[in-house]
Amino acid sequence: MSESKSINFRLFTILMFTLLALSGLGFSFYMLYIADSLYMYMLAIAFTILALIAGFFNITASIWYYRSFFYTDYLEKIKRGLKPVKTFPTVAVVVPVYNEDPKEVEYNLIRLVALKYPKDKLRYYLLDDSTMPEVARELKAFTAKHGIKYMHRESRKGFKAGALNNFMHNSNEELIAIFDYDEYLTDPDFLMDLLPYFQDKQLSYIQTTKKYASGSLFSDSVELFNGFFFRFIQPARALDNTAIFAGSCGLISRKAIESVGGFPEYVIEDTFFSFESDMHSFKSLYIPKVYALGKPIKTFTELIRQQWRYNYGNTQFISYFLKRSKLRKLSTLPSMDYITHGFSLNYLSFVLVLFTIVSMLIAFSTAPFVSLTLAQFLQAKYLPIDFEAFGIMAFLLSFILPIILTRVYFKSVKKGVMVFLLNYALAISRTKAAVAAIFNKSASAIHWSREIDPNKNRLLFSIYNTKVELLFTGILVALGIYAININHIPGGVWLLWYGVMYSCATILFYKYG
Repeated sequence: MSESKSINFRLFTILMFTLLALSGLGFSFYMLYIADSLYMYMLAIAFTILALIAGFFNITASIWYYRSFFYTDYLEKIKRGLKPVKTFPTVAVVVPVYNEDPKEVEYNLIRLVALKYPKDKLRYYLLDDSTMPEVARELKAFTAKHGIKYMHRESRKGFKAGALNNFMHNSNEELIAIFDYDEYLTDPDFLMDLLPYFQDKQLSYIQTTKKYASGSLFSDSVELFNGFFFRFIQPARALDNTAIFAGSCGLISRKAIESVGGFPEYVIEDTFFSFESDMHSFKSLYIPKVYALGKPIKTFTELIRQQWRYNYGNTQFISYFLKRSKLRKLSTLPSMDYITHGFSLNYLSFVLVLFTIVSMLIAFSTAPFVSLTLAQFLQAKYLPIDFEAFGIMAFLLSFILPIILTRVYFKSVKKGVMVFLLNYALAISRTKAAVAAIFNKSASAIHWSREIDPNKNRLLFSIYNTKVELLFTGILVALGIYAININHIPGGVWLLWYGVMYSCATILFYKYG
């Protein structure tokens, strides 16, 4: 794409994000205008609040998107100030594991041993929290054979953060490189490329681009969640010194870890550590380059578990951020970065579910949905009614925008459609994770069996495992059909569309497991 086309599309995308935000507010104005009872006013106010929340996130997304294009120049300026490395600090390469396939762990560890760095300054650690004795035995034997230090804990206290903190108490390397067990190193220059940036003694960590290996349409679409985050959000946040440490494919200063008191022991320790690093006035950096490929997420089960953990952790983070930020105020942009990060998946889930419920109530309200001719639409006296069209605009833009972005930046319309469907398929699970965190339930409390049993009927098993999503779908479809039967066609179609979207959870579970 030429520079001029890139700039034009950038402006077009910002315009679309802005229109999406304004269209929701436009329909809110219409609801407030036609309200003629307490019930209607309550619906209008509820929709307005949700539209304001959605508008905030859409405008924030457009800001991130726009600012991300300035990051290359910012990074080049930093590079020009770097000097050749003369001394090499000690580095620990750390891989946490928990009951993982020993063969896969061994395969990726052998590749990590190929990292380019003075061998006398480089040590490898396997942090094993496995509870299966046979797995622990195989991993211990492998590490002994290859000169990798093996650390095993009997308790999983603190999850991954607990394992990392235990490592910190039993090691002394100056820099710590963290990789996940399923990440296959593709560029052995990882350490040599990142080391020069640590000439800045206030640098806490460097995060590189995380990417899954290519797989099916489903797994490649899931990869786009990462793709959007690392292509647009991370660079924009890095300009504010709030680049998120993403848990692996990163290099961290021991000094920074010790200064913040270790890794906060939460299920998303990386986000909490990033925030604590900022609270202690450290710097962070993002390098937009892939050094390792993770194992693709092949099943809907894997995705559900990942998203449950993310949303549970983000809900915890919201409370943590509000308490900690009282002690030391961050400036406006960093604060907004963390607020939007904490609420992001909740916006994509809980707010989406609430929008659906409010839409259901609007469809059976006394809202006078009308049909206007073009001539009437252009007349000033019909202006309040014209705002009804903003509802259709918001509906269409929410579907079209991710598809356009995916087509331009990731060369696929199919993946854009899949990403759109996944947001509905995950909405109920994400919402339940947020509720579980609020009531301090177990971080792994997914109250359904997500494993495929080959002895059971796959369709029935899929229905059983997505019964909450299907119940919601059934209500929407039933009300949609009823609305059509009483000649409320727009409301009926609206509800049927929502019903089809939420049924995607069952469809994807059946197809991908």
